Amino acid sequence: MDFSIPDEIVRTLAEIDAFIEREIKPLERENLQFFDHRRENARTNWDEDGTPRAEWEELLREMRRRADAGGFLRYALPKRLGGQGGSNLAMAIIREHLAAKGLGLHNDLQNESSVVGNFPMVVMMDRFGTEAQKAEWLEPMIVGERRLAFGLTEPEHGSDATYLETTGRRDGNDWVLNGAKRFNSGLHSATHDMVFARTSGSPGEGHGITAFLVPTDTPGFSVDFMWWTFNMPTDHAEATLRDVRVGAETILGEEGNGLALAQTFVHENRIRQAASGVGAAQYCIDESVKYARERVTWKRPLAVNQAIQFPLAELHTECEMVRNLVYKTAWHLDRDHHMQVTDQVSMANYRANRLVCEAADRAMQVHGGIGYTRHKPFEHIYRHHRRYRITEGSEEIQIRKVAGRLFGFTK
Repeated sequence: MDFSIPDEIVRTLAEIDAFIEREIKPLERENLQFFDHRRENARTNWDEDGTPRAEWEELLREMRRRADAGGFLRYALPKRLGGQGGSNLAMAIIREHLAAKGLGLHNDLQNESSVVGNFPMVVMMDRFGTEAQKAEWLEPMIVGERRLAFGLTEPEHGSDATYLETTGRRDGNDWVLNGAKRFNSGLHSATHDMVFARTSGSPGEGHGITAFLVPTDTPGFSVDFMWWTFNMPTDHAEATLRDVRVGAETILGEEGNGLALAQTFVHENRIRQAASGVGAAQYCIDESVKYARERVTWKRPLAVNQAIQFPLAELHTECEMVRNLVYKTAWHLDRDHHMQVTDQVSMANYRANRLVCEAADRAMQVHGGIGYTRHKPFEHIYRHHRRYRITEGSEEIQIRKVAGRLFGFTK
């Protein structure tokens, strides 16, 4: 078994680092209010229901434009879409590497914007869309001209998505949608919403849920308010659909097979979230070690105290273990169908999400009072990654998935 990082990926990391120093860091220095202790206030339009400020989103668009021109933004996409066909293993290594650099424009946590793009919606469209849909959607999605929100969670249903109550009823050549969505991510600026609705079958059945691409200006579709979250700004909307009429051409994938799309989305995201969690955890550990070696108390470096050493040594050990799990799982994703390793994806995801929260919390403790301030990045790291212990399948759901495979209840 060869555990070394392939030379091609090592070269890519070096190229990305050089690009960041040349193109992205100067842009970041010109806009420090979005990255220092002012970051949350600078990014949030409090008078517009806590949504992202236009200036902040324009800065992110400029970063992505530069990354695209530099040949990095589409790295993981197929070559026919202008990408390099980067593997899941390569993306895991890259996402960890970028997160380990700490906060910055190169890899922002608040909305997962990165010089190396993560495009789960593009993957879904490329895998499940008709030729007409691909021609209409793919390139505009990549460059941001079309923005697709994700509407699966509902006021009464989160992890139990097979019980969702939003319905789709056929009416001639059209479909009429009724229901409500909660934490409908991206609706503050989306041109369309991917709405999952039950079109056949019974509550609790996996089959019978269909994904619709609903223009957000369709009559009957309303964004009621934004949920203010632990980490601001917010793009998580409460939305209502009242007799929303759409054509059959808005269905993405097969009618009744919408949950397959949702599984694709979460598998693409979960392993990369796990990799980012490992990177951010390592950053917290490294910064804490550095501070403990420099900080002098009672005429001795803080680092000589075992109360400081031991928790960081344990976190460092767990970081190494989770890193290897993430890499191995990503390697398998490149070779097997994603459902064959779904339990390993869950293992990597829930352990990495816990790890980064524990590492950020420990970093605050090691840094003392200053670690609790917003002049250090640890509170921001904690608040961002804490949500992944709930979203896209809570850690309890991830553990249940592992247990189901372990005990033979699922295949």
